[in-house]
Amino acid sequence: MKTTLRTVRLRFAEPLRISRSVMDARDAVWLTIEHRGLRAHGDVVASVYFGLDADTIGHLLTDAGLDLARHPDPESALGALRAGELPADGTPPAVVAAVEAALLDLVGKRAGAPAHHLIGTLTPPVAATARTIGITSAVSAAVRARCLADSGFRTIKVKVGAADPEADLEWVRVIRAEAPGPRLLLDPNGAWKVAETRALLPRYAELSVEAVEQPIAPGTPDDLAAIAADSPLPVIADEDVVSIEDVRRLAGRVQGVNVKLAKCGGVHAALRIGELIAGTGTSLMLGCLTASSLGIAPAVHLADRARWVDLDGHLLLAHDPWTASAAPTAPSAPAPTRAWAYAPRAWPRPSPARPRRHPDSARDGPAAGRRPHPRRRPDGTGRGGSGGARAAAGPAVRGAARSRRPVRDPFTRATWRPAVPGPDRLPREPAPAGAGSAGAAARAAASERRVAARRRAAA
Repeated sequence: MKTTLRTVRLRFAEPLRISRSVMDARDAVWLTIEHRGLRAHGDVVASVYFGLDADTIGHLLTDAGLDLARHPDPESALGALRAGELPADGTPPAVVAAVEAALLDLVGKRAGAPAHHLIGTLTPPVAATARTIGITSAVSAAVRARCLADSGFRTIKVKVGAADPEADLEWVRVIRAEAPGPRLLLDPNGAWKVAETRALLPRYAELSVEAVEQPIAPGTPDDLAAIAADSPLPVIADEDVVSIEDVRRLAGRVQGVNVKLAKCGGVHAALRIGELIAGTGTSLMLGCLTASSLGIAPAVHLADRARWVDLDGHLLLAHDPWTASAAPTAPSAPAPTRAWAYAPRAWPRPSPARPRRHPDSARDGPAAGRRPHPRRRPDGTGRGGSGGARAAAGPAVRGAARSRRPVRDPFTRATWRPAVPGPDRLPREPAPAGAGSAGAAARAAASERRVAARRRAAA
């Protein structure tokens, strides 16, 4: 088996702020395993919290590739990995998870079997993921919550843990008012103190919050268990459960554990955790790091075992370089029918340079004897009534005209028009009667003129 690596930069659609950091991009290292004409892939993303940068990941995956080369086929390598013989001791769980994902992908392709069959599930799982809103202002949170609810998301995860706890309560209250239907999950990322947590949880329960993840800093699992014992909300352990031993310590003492494949070591380790907590009163939550569909897809095959599913990491990216039919969207997405069904998506090409406007056609119409800008009408105006009329109106109105255009929200990838009037967002004036039909007639006439001109040129 041959392995190759590629390091890429994944940029977020917008910065994601949590209680301990703000992120706008992260590196990812892709592992590709080739064997007899078939290729399979795995993914590791860099994480400051876990102490992994791209260089370290590259060295670790290179060492794992040397170990894989000693095995005659992916089936034997996968068996060695599950027996703890591969990769070397001390390898971070995120690297183990990537190697396992690539091997499962390759074994499934060789067998012609879907990935869920390889892990003991007969029916293709379906994942309806939560969608995350980072720490932001109350107004921004309200707009995003409304857009997410309108887009079909049934669970919204809200990052909290600001310096002022009342600010957290305010924007959760606003989110609940704007999106009364979806379930709400809170994630302070360990920002609260023990006493503060006990005071805040009843107030969030009044807002119909469903559960809270890791309210206190990791390292004191007994304190977390004590909070969960008398909490009005389910408490889900996240940073306090990394290994299976951590899960065993808290099984039956908290209401949920957040399992990330990059944190526990892959699909097989997650299945062991699921078996461990079965019947203890502790439910499974599936989480993820911000990654492409390549890193998210393996966890989808465990979605039918989870009470909460938070696999939206690929939706937070400005561009997801992979397509995977296992990647969850809103409201749900099926798992692939063959292995992980990974396919690399072409990176977006850089936008071509905008042509320079003719100096005399930019604002006041073309000068005599000069060619006007191709997108300008003979009267000097552009599409939508720009040009000389807008220039004469002044910069304030030009700015307002731009703000009235539909906006493509990078958070929801939905198109919406600002509805709240403000100093730079003026309400649109009502169109005069008949303007629509007149505009259509003008466009039809212009189209006929262009066709006639082409015919004359061809003749």
